[in-house]
Amino acid sequence: MYTIIDAHAHLWLSQNAEVDNQSIRSLPNGRALFMGEIRQMLPPYITDGKNTAEVFLSNMDYAQVAAAVITQEYIDGSQNEYLKEVQSLYPNRFLCCGLVDARKPGFTKEAEELITANNFKAIKLPAGRLIMRDRRVWLTSPEMMRLFKIMNENGIILSLDLADGDEQVEEMKEVITEFPSLKIAIGHFGMVTRPKWQEQIKLARNPNVCIESGGITWLFHNEFYPYPGAVAAIREASELVGIDKLMWGSDYPRTMTAITYKMAFDFIIKSDLPEEHKVLFLGKNAMNFYGFANPVVLPYIKNMVE
Repeated sequence: MYTIIDAHAHLWLSQNAEVDNQSIRSLPNGRALFMGEIRQMLPPYITDGKNTAEVFLSNMDYAQVAAAVITQEYIDGSQNEYLKEVQSLYPNRFLCCGLVDARKPGFTKEAEELITANNFKAIKLPAGRLIMRDRRVWLTSPEMMRLFKIMNENGIILSLDLADGDEQVEEMKEVITEFPSLKIAIGHFGMVTRPKWQEQIKLARNPNVCIESGGITWLFHNEFYPYPGAVAAIREASELVGIDKLMWGSDYPRTMTAITYKMAFDFIIKSDLPEEHKVLFLGKNAMNFYGFANPVVLPYIKNMVE
């Protein structure tokens, strides 16, 4: 039996956001207005558009996932108030990331409030969204470096998703050099399937950096379960940085429009990866990186088809 930790998932009560002057809004039956088109954002049985902690916990309990890191994205709008409540209600099941809007000046003040008043232990930065149509916020800008300094001084984990390939890798190298003790989790497995994805993975050669695989089933959606390309990418990444720097993530709930939650990690269990690699990748690495102590042990419940 594995102790499974999900290093990349999302929760929201409703979506109400703007990205590059385009709207994202919740619609009935799991759909959303997404940048000019209707997309299936949630499984169709979530009819009210609410992606709640309780529904996710039901999925986690069924799949025997002990805990999850709740990250955020600008396309969902800020969920800070809701996630503050979730963190308080379920402290042993969730580690929630606060979201700062680094697209607007003054975000360091927002970050300080998230840390001191709201007690977030991690902050999410959708860094790829900072490269906008009309401007760019550099990860090495003075205010961004002040943000990282504040986080470093307070022991706050930085969770971020970088733009495709090596677009922001040199910036991250500067950040890592300046703050070698700032814990950093890079998401979406370095945007694997995009050219030069390995350059993001190589950042985990630094002691304070890890990689999580949230969205890997989305990125390999064309080949579908059991995702042989994803397994090969995990093997390649482990050769580049070591399996101890890699963590599993589901990108729940968006990926659940194509697969079940259990399928998001079952392809790893059924793969030919070494058993010790599965143990580390599916949970042990995330336990150590995020500090999940005494994770719950969940019983297996037989399906009606068994």
